Amino acid sequence: MCADTHQQQQQQQQQQQQQQQQQQQQQHQQQQQQQQQQQQQQQQQQQHQQQQQQHQQQQQQHQQQQQQHKQQQHQQQQQHPHHQQQQQQQQQQQQQQQHQQQHHHHHQQQQQHHHHQQQQHHHHQQQQQHQKQQQQQQQQQQQQQQQQPQPHK
Repeated sequence: MCADTHQQQQQQQQQQQQQQQQQQQQQHQQQQQQQQQQQQQQQQQQQHQQQQQQHQQQQQQHQQQQQQHKQQQHQQQQQHPHHQQQQQQQQQQQQQQQHQQQHHHHHQQQQQHHHHQQQQHHHHQQQQQHQKQQQQQQQQQQQQQQQQPQPHK
């Protein structure tokens, strides 16, 4: 009886650890996505024609490639071309990474049911951490670009 109870406790602890690790990583991803949304809002306040970009960005998540080309053509005519080319490229990268994270969430949900695939979990987790670092770098670049258009005025 004692051996059975010890084995059961160990199994429960292992399952709890797996779930905690997955929850922590999902929380990190959510926080970074919130940061991206806040910074996009700051861009929209600084450039007065970016309310149109909000609508286009929402549609971009569904049809990215077609609308990205349209955005580059329209916005180069409306505002300063150099600043917008740089910002658009970075926004495209962010949206693609958000899609990758959503796909990873699906992988995580499927792997939560399969407890035997722990090693694959670690590989997916490492990839997500690399994506997080790339997103942070893009956010820093966006902040620098937001400060650059101000002396233009």
